Amino acid sequence: MCAMSRSIATNEIPVAANVRPRMFCGRVILPDQIIDGGAVRTTIGVIDAVGTRDEIHGTGHGELIDVGDGYIAPGFVDLHVHGGAGSDFMDGTREAFETVTAAHARHGTTSMVPTSTVARHEQILEFLRLTRQATGEPPRGARVLGAHFYGPYFGREARGCHPAEPLRAPCPAEFEEYLAFADSILTATVAPELDGAEAFARACAARGVRVNVGHSHATFDQTAAAVEWGARHVDHLFCAMSDRARLRQTQTYPMRGGVLEATLFFDELTTEVIADGKHLTRELLRLALKIKSPDRLALVTDCNRALDMPDGEYVFGPRDGGERFVHRDGVGIMPDGASLASGATGMDHAVRTFHNLTSTPLPLVVRMASLTPACIVGWDDRIGSLEPGKLADIVVLDRELHVRRVFVGGVELSSQELAGAVQR
Repeated sequence: MCAMSRSIATNEIPVAANVRPRMFCGRVILPDQIIDGGAVRTTIGVIDAVGTRDEIHGTGHGELIDVGDGYIAPGFVDLHVHGGAGSDFMDGTREAFETVTAAHARHGTTSMVPTSTVARHEQILEFLRLTRQATGEPPRGARVLGAHFYGPYFGREARGCHPAEPLRAPCPAEFEEYLAFADSILTATVAPELDGAEAFARACAARGVRVNVGHSHATFDQTAAAVEWGARHVDHLFCAMSDRARLRQTQTYPMRGGVLEATLFFDELTTEVIADGKHLTRELLRLALKIKSPDRLALVTDCNRALDMPDGEYVFGPRDGGERFVHRDGVGIMPDGASLASGATGMDHAVRTFHNLTSTPLPLVVRMASLTPACIVGWDDRIGSLEPGKLADIVVLDRELHVRRVFVGGVELSSQELAGAVQR
């Protein structure tokens, strides 16, 4: 179930000139099946044919890329990502943006939604300015689709690894400054229980910004109200949210549902899971998929700056004012060891983990990492699946689902280019 697609003119997404035509041959992953002996043909950065190799063979169409028994997959789309390779989008520099987008491209992400953190007002404005600048530019790694405005409008008890001091409730005098960037904000998160949440949500919806519920201890009824205000997505299911057990600590009876139960109940709400093998068990991943279905459940990394970095101490969010965490065992952990502090792996890891842990068929898992997130933010008319007319965002995977080659709009991202971007 896709959200209404955003109206995108062709010239809004730069396509590199003189992109060579190619024929990809191998096991082609479509949203509902795998074509063994399949082929994908591209020209001028766009897919123009998909089918069996026999159907497309013999056209004499450019460079042949035969991946043998490997897979040809659509580029991954990450809706919730903070950093990588030592940088965070909240560092407030173009270099940080380039470093993060290059790092995630190495893991098969070809489009992403840079995600902010709880921070000071001027730091958030700088993040929005840089995201607007990066949106629509020729990608130097993963393509930037727009911003995920994420914090400071969180519930204090559900702040997770975000700093406490800058938390605040929405007020028009402030959020109108943020919504001046609505042309490049795709999604905005708010905790529905906060004073001013309704005004913020309705202001977002009026400007075409999709509203998320997240980092919230709202009741079921408060979450239902947010759906009435226009909320259609819930951030990282099971994480930093209220449920029956948590709410019972403040009211003995009757027991109430929270954000978790409302997310599972409302068909209008899509959601996401961090499938890194650390945040959620196999059973929780299977439960989310069973109730929400592959069309309403996306994979996200929620990745911090520790992606591809050694174990050690790092800062989540801006270096000035962010929250310290420890990178250990492939995940972020708060210094006291009592809770997690976002992810530290790429989307390829999420695909492998969800597939291997749950035995979900590969086309459905890849759909949750590509077409479903593209639908959620309204970009499914241009990206998210291997279909004629869509951008040539293609990831070549080996049999074990490790990334071997990445193409963004038909342009191959070499390991040298990616490494160079990380070092800048």
